[in-house]
Amino acid sequence: MTDSSSTAAAVSPAGSDTASLSGQVALITGGSRGLGAAIAQVLGESGMRVLLADIDLDRAKDRAAVLGERDIQAVPVSLDVSDPRQCEEVVAAAVRDFGRLDVLVNNAAVDVTAPLAELAVEDWQRVLNTNLSGPLLMTKYASAHMLKQARGGHVVNIASTASKRAWPNASAYHATKWGLLGLSHALHAELRAQNVRVSAIVAGGMKTPFLLDRFPGIDETKLQDPLNVARAVRWVLQQPEGTVIPELTVLPTQETSWP
Repeated sequence: MTDSSSTAAAVSPAGSDTASLSGQVALITGGSRGLGAAIAQVLGESGMRVLLADIDLDRAKDRAAVLGERDIQAVPVSLDVSDPRQCEEVVAAAVRDFGRLDVLVNNAAVDVTAPLAELAVEDWQRVLNTNLSGPLLMTKYASAHMLKQARGGHVVNIASTASKRAWPNASAYHATKWGLLGLSHALHAELRAQNVRVSAIVAGGMKTPFLLDRFPGIDETKLQDPLNVARAVRWVLQQPEGTVIPELTVLPTQETSWP
């Protein structure tokens, strides 16, 4: 989100004019590592104050300390997005402590790679609650505060090429990412009249623990740096008032899960 003076910043994702985001507050779920950590870094370098909301609080503390060494104001927060009470409390605490909440990035996600016959019901529920119910809950509570702000707010949902294509043994992940993309577009249509913008980032494969830890033999030459996706998130947030990008696809050049 930005004011109309930031037109130049909207021209390029790598634009140096980051004043439009300075002083704003962003809450990033799954913010302790991978893409979440990259988004926190890029937004923090743009002058934003970032909350690293993560189920692993110690890891969030470590990441906040690293960002602090770069003069980024980063606050670690314990959050399990599958818990409605925690979602509501974390949003309320952010508004109480910072006086505002400008950006919510729904980034936290899990995956279970298994054929349907071996997919445990408990795993299905865990993926569903984290990847789809979590973003709904976080947006519900965050937007309730954003719509009270004169400048509204911006919600960014991190989708995936898994929201566009399908491959075997990932039914839970596909279901939630297709659902998240649909939810994002539905909330865009619903909340835009209340000055809350909603965007979905369809991200291709990245060099993050989400892939590297689970698929040690993966070809890293066909993956992108998560900082590239994070800069795309920043670009979406820097669009001038009156403009919103409901969906943006960011792929490695050699993305294999895309035509």
